[in-house]
Amino acid sequence: MISFHKLLIATAILFCALMTGWGFVRWCLEAGAGWLALSVVFGVLTLLLAYYLRNLKRFLGKGVFGP
Repeated sequence: MISFHKLLIATAILFCALMTGWGFVRWCLEAGAGWLALSVVFGVLTLLLAYYLRNLKRFLGKGVFGP
């Protein structure tokens, strides 16, 4: 079950990173504030998910997902 969770989080990280890049490219082409905001939000989500995946054992040890 933990392996599937790691795969799911890794997939979410990849999606967020791609959305960050796509939003940044669209912002460069169109210079709309919405594209920049989208890019920043997904960039932050990418970093937060990467932090979570890297420290998953610590989160599991604190009882967030475990007993």
